[in-house]
Amino acid sequence: MPIINSARVRACALPFLLLWATLAYAASSDPMLLKRGEYLATAGDCIACHSSAAGKPFAGGLSLATPLGAIVSTNITPSKEHGIGHYTLEQFDAALRHGKRADGAYLYPAMPYTAYAQLNGEDVQALYAYFMESVTPVEVTPPPTVLPFPFNIRWSMAGWNLLFLNDKPFVPDQSKSVEWNRGAYLVQGLAHCSTCHTPRNILMAEDSSRSLGGGVVGTWYAPNISSDAISGIGAWSVDEIAAYLRTGRVAGKAQAGGPMAEAIDNSFRHLSDPDIKAMAVYLRTTPAVRDAADTQAAHTWGQPVAAYEEVRGMEVPADESKWSGAQLYDANCASCHNARGEGSAMGGNGAALPSLFHNTTLGHANTNNLVMAILEGVQRKEGGPELTMPAFDRSLNDEQIVTLSNYLLHNYGNTASQVMAQQVKVLRAGGEPSSLALAVQIALGVAVFILLLVLGWFLWRRFRSARSL
Repeated sequence: MPIINSARVRACALPFLLLWATLAYAASSDPMLLKRGEYLATAGDCIACHSSAAGKPFAGGLSLATPLGAIVSTNITPSKEHGIGHYTLEQFDAALRHGKRADGAYLYPAMPYTAYAQLNGEDVQALYAYFMESVTPVEVTPPPTVLPFPFNIRWSMAGWNLLFLNDKPFVPDQSKSVEWNRGAYLVQGLAHCSTCHTPRNILMAEDSSRSLGGGVVGTWYAPNISSDAISGIGAWSVDEIAAYLRTGRVAGKAQAGGPMAEAIDNSFRHLSDPDIKAMAVYLRTTPAVRDAADTQAAHTWGQPVAAYEEVRGMEVPADESKWSGAQLYDANCASCHNARGEGSAMGGNGAALPSLFHNTTLGHANTNNLVMAILEGVQRKEGGPELTMPAFDRSLNDEQIVTLSNYLLHNYGNTASQVMAQQVKVLRAGGEPSSLALAVQIALGVAVFILLLVLGWFLWRRFRSARSL
């Protein structure tokens, strides 16, 4: 009797499921289906990338910095002229799971279709129903994405997809629990955790050998969230991981800022308790990724140190750029984080200003998040924690931020880490410009030059042969 490959059966059956779903959707829009679609869109944090600060929900227009250049998010409201209102269910599925638009053009993987490929047909149908029926159409077309040659040729993504896109839906592991499989489905798919937390190779694809091992997201660092107890979150309990996903803070370990705070405010804090726990359960079992330079877990660094002991009786320089780290701390940080860096428990909602020691922001080898927290502060959306950290980008210059950051690291954080002046300058300017586009253009230029040389040599040989006859 032949062995039936269940994954292949699912893949072959998907087009028929989509056809059936199209007919079912055309017949009626079930309120429960729309509600489920809204929940799934929230889990996928679609609103984060497809909404600009001044725009309307899902209307696009957000400029996303990538190593290839800025990619502008599109309008995914049901506007037939400016959005996706003309998409069929099959076209919606092709964009969501295969990275291909209704007009046949390929999407760039800034849209995490490599993760959304994990979705099953039922969830695709629910998302389609929600976007077509429940989202308000917005009649605005965002500016087009303009990337340098050769990345502006979208057909090049066809080859990239052949190399790096696994477009088969998630297949449950029968040896694991239902809860574990639900967590894996969410983490690998809709939550697209690996999109930010996995380093990328030279072709900008995720490095599967270091899945969830930490990656760079613009100016921020998405830390290692594998199960490794030193480099990752293996020393965190399931309850602590769940609490972090729900609130963005765990006392004595971490607090969210930057893109992670946005993901929590837009997405994770709205998910059900069982789903949050399932994600935590799964994350505790992912393959461990260890960074050789790490000697202890990021949240274990530091101790209480009183800044006032270093500045008492000292004359304050007239030039604020010459202030010591202790003086900068006393003037800018101590009122909230307290003199010894122990933080402050404040607010009726249980919000707290975090301790600076036993804090992953100061414990990672990558210090970008420390600099970015000082530059941009930490803002949370309405409905989240009330307490925020102000931005110091206008009140502190690069030299002061270097001095203050290294003081914080020396006293409260990873003493092997350091903040450099060039690092602060680059982060303040929006991040390191990528040399990838220039490198590819140079490589293409060299290839064309070599091709012309070969062609010239061939024509010269033909000419010499013709003259000798």
